Amino acid sequence: MTTAFAFEFHLSSEQQTTRFGQRLASLLHPGDTLLLQGPIGAGKTHLARAIIQERLSKAGLLEDVPSPTYTLVQTYFDGDCEIWHADLYRLTDPEEVVEIGLDAAFDDAIVLIEWPDRLGSGVPRDALTIDLGVENDSRRVRLSSSSEKWARLEPMLKELE
Repeated sequence: MTTAFAFEFHLSSEQQTTRFGQRLASLLHPGDTLLLQGPIGAGKTHLARAIIQERLSKAGLLEDVPSPTYTLVQTYFDGDCEIWHADLYRLTDPEEVVEIGLDAAFDDAIVLIEWPDRLGSGVPRDALTIDLGVENDSRRVRLSSSSEKWARLEPMLKELE
């Protein structure tokens, strides 16, 4: 995979992670897929929750956003499009992605996927990978994609530096 877009920065608190998710939420469109990677406790669910809650609040909606660890997928509607939040940790075969309907959501929904390695070869070509890691007292965030479409994030990301 050729990387057309890449950016790295650090967040020093949960509040900064929440603010990053809120800012990112406003820049997402139907058909966007975010691949949230990182070890347990890196902040994948926290970031997804911030994105979903921000989009819902802009539509005047307030909803609890639980982790989809056991349900595999939680869906929301923000008045504009569906948002799918998937946690694929418990999947054992990439074919299970088709069984839960996730592959059909890639075209029309905003899709947030935790543990995207379980997708196998089914990773959307233009997805944005958000790799989260904990370094010392901060969270390292690496964004990358083979699609130039994510360059639209650069103005917002430059403000984080």
